[in-house]
Amino acid sequence: MFDRISINPAVAGTSGQICATGFFRQQWSGFEGAPKTGLFNAQMPISKISSGVGISVYLDELGQQKSNFARLSYSFHRKIGPGTLGIGLSAGLISHSLGNNWIARDNVADDTAIPNNGQSDSGFDLGAGLYYTSPTFWIGLSSTHLGEPELDDVSIKAVRHYFVQAGYDWKIGGNQKYVLQPSTLIKSDGTSTQVDLTATFLYNNQVWLGVSYRTEDAIAPLIGYQMATGKDKKSMLKIGYSYDVTTSQLKNYSSGSHEIMVNYCFLLVPKPDLQIYKNVRFL
Repeated sequence: MFDRISINPAVAGTSGQICATGFFRQQWSGFEGAPKTGLFNAQMPISKISSGVGISVYLDELGQQKSNFARLSYSFHRKIGPGTLGIGLSAGLISHSLGNNWIARDNVADDTAIPNNGQSDSGFDLGAGLYYTSPTFWIGLSSTHLGEPELDDVSIKAVRHYFVQAGYDWKIGGNQKYVLQPSTLIKSDGTSTQVDLTATFLYNNQVWLGVSYRTEDAIAPLIGYQMATGKDKKSMLKIGYSYDVTTSQLKNYSSGSHEIMVNYCFLLVPKPDLQIYKNVRFL
């Protein structure tokens, strides 16, 4: 729920603020070569043309495989009711590389999918999405790897993925001091589907506690802190942490997964347009 633009380009600029977000995830601690993921994205509105732009950079390492993504996003905005509809498109580069430090029981020299000296390949990637956000709820529909680029040198095909994401802010008893924030993310590649269900409780617009459940994978407690900054207190700094308690068979071998998030959003307030008017009557 803190990183919507990486899977949906229509999110870009819809908050009306300039935002930057960084993530680091250490998955399945206890495994040698366990997945490590770093992510950075930034976005901003372009009010004059009712649009927004963004950039996402994604670095992932799993054993001998390294994956890099870099995408530029554009979103066209239209006011509908109390909120904003974004229609977005992303384009960028996807690359994968395979190392040469393989360990196997049998002779794999004849397996063309395992390069002897390491190998890498890259391709062009596209994504698209729709996103609607209002003061109390948000919902998005998107797809990545639209062209399903094939990276023949590493025997990898980026299969098209589909995402549905939604969330709601419920002020308990109408009191803004106590806000319950349920959200969901549904992911599918057409053959398998995974669902994330999350509920966080935000107290006094400062501290949040919550829990997330990912089907057939993990339960993740969440904790975070946010602080209004700037002279007008309209900018916001958020810091969050989550710990995945593995529920699959991997729980017998892994001590869980860790994820850290830092987010900062601020408004650019234009300088007032001062004009001087002269009239002979007031000379």
